[in-house]
Amino acid sequence: MASGKLDLVRAVFAAYLANDRKAVEDYFTDDFRFTSPYDDGVDKANYFARCWQSPDWIEQQDIEKIFVEGDEAFVTYRCVARDGKSFRNTEFFRFDGDKIKRIDVYFGASYRHGVFVKQPQ
Repeated sequence: MASGKLDLVRAVFAAYLANDRKAVEDYFTDDFRFTSPYDDGVDKANYFARCWQSPDWIEQQDIEKIFVEGDEAFVTYRCVARDGKSFRNTEFFRFDGDKIKRIDVYFGASYRHGVFVKQPQ
């Protein structure tokens, strides 16, 4: 079962990189929820309205670690945007069968061309 969740996480990250919104939507349950430092349990429609505003902005992504236990997983990854900004985040996934029910994201530091970018508070 863990390998199925691992494959699902890898597939959704590949869909993000390929800018395949339809695939990402299909990986989420109808009652999907997303939480971040800027979002408190937003639904699927609001997630895409807020988080998919600039398609094709990811230049590179590297999944560093995936830990799966039962119907949950932690993923730590690094992304480099086309504008040179890079960041490292950890996301906590909850699954319902072969779909993603919830993602809580925890932001790491941001960099632009190798220089730390302080975020507004």
